[in-house]
Amino acid sequence: ATAGPLYLILDDNFYYQSMRYEVYQLARKYSLSFCQLFLECPLECCLQRNRLRSHPLPDQTICLMARKIEMPDLKKNAWEQNSLILKSFDCSFEDDEQIISLLATALENPVKPNEENLEQKEADRAICAASTVHQADGICRRIISQTMKDAKDKNILPSEMKSLAEELNKLKAEFLEDLRQGNNLKNQICVQNQYSDPATSVTSSFQHKATNVVNKYI
Repeated sequence: ATAGPLYLILDDNFYYQSMRYEVYQLARKYSLSFCQLFLECPLECCLQRNRLRSHPLPDQTICLMARKIEMPDLKKNAWEQNSLILKSFDCSFEDDEQIISLLATALENPVKPNEENLEQKEADRAICAASTVHQADGICRRIISQTMKDAKDKNILPSEMKSLAEELNKLKAEFLEDLRQGNNLKNQICVQNQYSDPATSVTSSFQHKATNVVNKYI
């Protein structure tokens, strides 16, 4: 309906590079432009802002996000070249100019469908590993949710339920960090535009450990 360019704004944390890479793949598939605006904010500032929300999240959630979030790596990832990192606690008119410049550059350089090279393929493999962590994160969350429900059904005291939740979330954070470092991730092969999915198999060990934790409270 308009003669000007159309912008699609995806407003989310996108804390893993794999999440953002999926969007880049769509842009490449349809020859669209792609750019990223990353707001960098100190943890303490995030905690203060969160406490002012009408429905604040637990501080533990904010701290966990701070540990997991992966900033754009302009040197390593060719697909993240059109990225701008701003200090979200110190905005200025210069930031507006940089954002406009970023959008203009992106529009002038849409992603080419067949834009591939050896370095990019290696980056794709790294993104694949990160995607596995993302998938494992979701599976672990479901395991914890079901584990807490089972514990409640077994009449565990409310005070112990809180301790159980903290212990399970700590276990999940440690498990995902090991997975991110490759300590419990088996060799995998990532085909272009197709991710292998070893997350389900490796999270079986998390299920076993979570069960052992619950057994201490029963």
